[in-house]
Amino acid sequence: MSYLSPLLNRSGAVQAGGLDAGVAAHYGDPNREQRLLAGYLGKPGSALVDLSHRGVVTVSGPDRLSWLNTLSSQQLTNLAPNTGTELLLLTVQGRIEYDARVVDDGETTWLVVETAEAEPLAQWLNSMKFMLRVEITDVSANWAVLGSVTEVPEWDKFLVWVDPWPHLAVGGYSYATIAEDQHPGLERPWREYLVPAAELETAVGQRPLAGVWAAEALRLAAWRPRRGAETDEKSIPHELDLMRTAVHLSKGCYKGQETVARVHNLGHPPRRLVFLQLDGSLHTLPAPGSEVYLEDRVVGRVTSVAQHFEMGPIALALIKRTVDPDAVLMVDDDGEKYPASQEIIVATDAGQVVGRQTGFLRAPR
Repeated sequence: MSYLSPLLNRSGAVQAGGLDAGVAAHYGDPNREQRLLAGYLGKPGSALVDLSHRGVVTVSGPDRLSWLNTLSSQQLTNLAPNTGTELLLLTVQGRIEYDARVVDDGETTWLVVETAEAEPLAQWLNSMKFMLRVEITDVSANWAVLGSVTEVPEWDKFLVWVDPWPHLAVGGYSYATIAEDQHPGLERPWREYLVPAAELETAVGQRPLAGVWAAEALRLAAWRPRRGAETDEKSIPHELDLMRTAVHLSKGCYKGQETVARVHNLGHPPRRLVFLQLDGSLHTLPAPGSEVYLEDRVVGRVTSVAQHFEMGPIALALIKRTVDPDAVLMVDDDGEKYPASQEIIVATDAGQVVGRQTGFLRAPR
């Protein structure tokens, strides 16, 4: 049976679809909810986002961190309790299979993933434990996730994952062309609280709620990629600027490491994530998956779309790395055309870092 959040009983709730089926897209006023979530109506964090459809997998046992370290792209051996990080599980070819939010409470490591990925992730991890002292459990039915842009002081008893984005993690590397202190992701500090499912409605109480449309608009404005939206069967972390938060470049061996290192040091990713500011005169939004054109040539596809309360219609798209960053692109949604200007997330010269001085790439000429 498909999941339906009890918070859908709130007045005005309209259920979302796609990756967010089972929770509310909005509660009747998406624009106001987004302003409230971002802190433009009252103090930041006064609204919560129902993410109770998310998958949650726990890994317990004394070998949990060292074991996850050998499997993933992230350095986890000495992960401090209550410190949020992100890991990728890759194919041998370096393609992204899982992207998990990670926090450890000192006894258990918690992995928060997209709804459909919890069960297969738990099964795969169980197949890989061999004789190690670890226990893997899909606890999605027992735990709910609530999102906020800031700390909720009275929720000290709940474990919280603090999104490391866009801060450059130890061992990470930035493919941006802007200074780190100018990254738009700094305007979206993001937290996800793990709340017992049975306490979800009580924990929320009378606090105002914002739908996932509001959360998605802030995510896009922060250039934050999402598994299942910005990824496909060919995605590698370099294309999405995930090298900054999800990949430790000097840790030990893991599946996919050779490809990660080769593209980073000697090659270039074939595609790059880009932020698009769409023409808002049509008063509609293109659908995710719409083709992106440069003149009469298809150069990519839209991955996520939102209506931002300040910027209007915005999108993330995956396009060919070599596309001129100054070119005005055209998004075609079944004949409806939207002119789109680019902001660079992943630089056109991403990769080939051998000989570079820093994890900061050249701005385009």
